Amino acid sequence: MITDATACPQDIAYPTDLNLLSGAREKTEQMVDALYRGGICDVKPRTYRRNARRDYLLLAKKKNRSRKAIRQAVGKQLNYLRRNLKSVHMLLDAHEAMHLPFPLKEREQRYLWVIHTLYDQQRLMHSTFTHSVEDRIVSIHQPHVRPIVRGKTNAKVEFGAKVEVTLANGFAFLDDISWDAFNEGARLMSYVEKYRERFGYYPKEVLADGIFSNRENRSKLKGLGIRLMAKPLGRPSLTAVKEYIRPGERNPIEGKFGQGKKAYGLGKINARLKDTSQSWIASIILVLNLVKLAGLNLYCLYLPFRHLVRTCYKGYTGERVQYLPYRIV
Repeated sequence: MITDATACPQDIAYPTDLNLLSGAREKTEQMVDALYRGGICDVKPRTYRRNARRDYLLLAKKKNRSRKAIRQAVGKQLNYLRRNLKSVHMLLDAHEAMHLPFPLKEREQRYLWVIHTLYDQQRLMHSTFTHSVEDRIVSIHQPHVRPIVRGKTNAKVEFGAKVEVTLANGFAFLDDISWDAFNEGARLMSYVEKYRERFGYYPKEVLADGIFSNRENRSKLKGLGIRLMAKPLGRPSLTAVKEYIRPGERNPIEGKFGQGKKAYGLGKINARLKDTSQSWIASIILVLNLVKLAGLNLYCLYLPFRHLVRTCYKGYTGERVQYLPYRIV
């Protein structure tokens, strides 16, 4: 049993505080326009959209941006957004006072809730001089997406779902999927139990990296008679050296991740809804298993005719080429 976790990035623009606030501000401006067309009030609430757009572009077009300039621009966008949200609620209260039906559709109401949460988070970070908050929103269109810190060279932070995949006999199984970052080492025993539910017995060996190799997991696996093929703790003994996992032994699951991301779109999920994205990821894992199964079936078809394979030499290079006679194919 080989197990490891990876992130499945969503197809979203790289989020910055300034871009998120500007997009939310434009969304609230559209809400103000739609609510004012109902003829609720005589004077349309001011949004200062031209000034807000000018202040946004003044920094967005710069190549080099200082921290002070970014903070000032974010503060301005927060003030514009606060004014727009106040105007939206004023228009909604006017609808309620006149006993009119709720004017916002379900999708627009969802956007309003997301923008409120985004405003609260950005205001908190701006006032406390921090850059992190719990359940941080990185896209108003896909509020379920969360940042996943990976620490890799090309992408230190990825935005999407984190999945845990177990590889057994060349077939991949999706054991866990979450939009929040989680410590996969704390869930190793649940993956081992899922292995037993699938095959009816525990695995003989578990190949995992260092995050799975804590003392608690080692003792539990030892109690079940399962050998953990991982780096030993402390000064290694002769037995521990024999059980030490080499980097190449975990290549199959890394190759499975690479196959899914390069060839089948696991590295860029284009779906927008939460359930659709999860179905997309599960379908890609299914396709990887179908490809593996198709390869096994082709090999089984080849076995009865392996004695009919002929060998010839190609051109002047002397390269050996094996082929089946045309009548057999």
